[in-house]
Amino acid sequence: MFKYFHQIWQARSLRKKILFTLFLFFVFRLAAHITVPGVDPSMLGRLFEQNSLLGVFSALTGGSMESFSIVLMGLSPYINASIIIQLMTVVVPKLEALSKEGMEGRKKINQYTRILTIPLAFLQSYGMIVLLNRGVNGQLIPNIADPMVILPIMLIITTGTLLLMWIGELITEKGVGNGISLIIFASIISGMPTVLGRMLGTAQAGDSTQLGYFVGFIILTLALLVFVVLITEGHRNIPITYATRAVGGGKGERSGIPILVNQAGMIPIIFAISLVTFPSIVAQFFQASSSGKLQAVADFLLRHFNANNPGYIYLVTYFLLIIAFSYFYVSVTFNPDQIAENIQKRGGFVPGVRPGRQTSEFLAKVSAHMNLFGGIFLGIVAIIPVLFAKYTPLTQGDLIISGSGLIIVVGVVLQLIRQIDSQLVMHDYDKLY
Repeated sequence: MFKYFHQIWQARSLRKKILFTLFLFFVFRLAAHITVPGVDPSMLGRLFEQNSLLGVFSALTGGSMESFSIVLMGLSPYINASIIIQLMTVVVPKLEALSKEGMEGRKKINQYTRILTIPLAFLQSYGMIVLLNRGVNGQLIPNIADPMVILPIMLIITTGTLLLMWIGELITEKGVGNGISLIIFASIISGMPTVLGRMLGTAQAGDSTQLGYFVGFIILTLALLVFVVLITEGHRNIPITYATRAVGGGKGERSGIPILVNQAGMIPIIFAISLVTFPSIVAQFFQASSSGKLQAVADFLLRHFNANNPGYIYLVTYFLLIIAFSYFYVSVTFNPDQIAENIQKRGGFVPGVRPGRQTSEFLAKVSAHMNLFGGIFLGIVAIIPVLFAKYTPLTQGDLIISGSGLIIVVGVVLQLIRQIDSQLVMHDYDKLY
């Protein structure tokens, strides 16, 4: 381990990239503690005590929500814009053509994503401000209905999101790479010391039971960590033989297409959590209705789809939605017909499978099987922390990391290690030549 870090430090270009990335992390964490002017962040304490789900969202933004900082929303508008553009790539022919143009096409699509982020961030900032202000009975931001009060706050929060997007781009271009993911990773990690300190403070106050459950969750998290690493790295390799590249009567060049177990990444959990919490949000508007039937429906939804105290209907729906969105997202992003066509154009074939339509069907079948296991895996990892919080004195805000956060951390760390290893290889290559 020490030898590995020594090699990294000896690589001058890599060392400069790492130090530059750490400096940008410092700028990000500094921005996360700058409160929006005119806001009383102390009022948010009550809201986060009542709603543990907000604590989970705040952990994904590095605690910026609890301090109502200028980067209140983190990179969620950019992530939403990326998902929308990626889904539209299949629907809009122009975007589909751009996605096939290589590096230049990807640059253009990234530009569209940045442009879409601006209106999304502006709209989401309004919803977030109203939601948080309503949770403390309008005491967070007085006179929120006045456009001269709320518009400057919306502009500041939108600018904070654009600042994080710019920092992510700098890390990608001049740092160690994969900047957006690294900022999300830093947000999750930065919230862990706060949770740990709160649990230690609870133990010092004499509540050793809660600390015992917390230690138990840390052990469970370590076990989940191993599970997530194995599944994230798991894949099935489809062998490809290129007969036209055979030399001297040989059997041809062999390659392979890896189909991951978890092909959808974190996207299904994001979709599922948004949809499963929607009924309780709608129910809050009908709870004070004069209609008895609407009140009954609202009470049913609040009782069974309450994220703070999730019932079995909530958990089962959440689990099934994750699996369903796994299939939906992969069906949009994985195109077996195009892959089969590219293999055939290059003179390749899957051994034992005829080129063309049969290869496409074979790839679709393998992808569906792998996706089933991937969806179940995502569902299990997402549900276990919720179940732990449901049946223990801990709330979801007391957990050191959520299931979705664990998947993000593992994915980013594994990708970061690969990037550093590749740059170390390039450094050694440059020394030889």
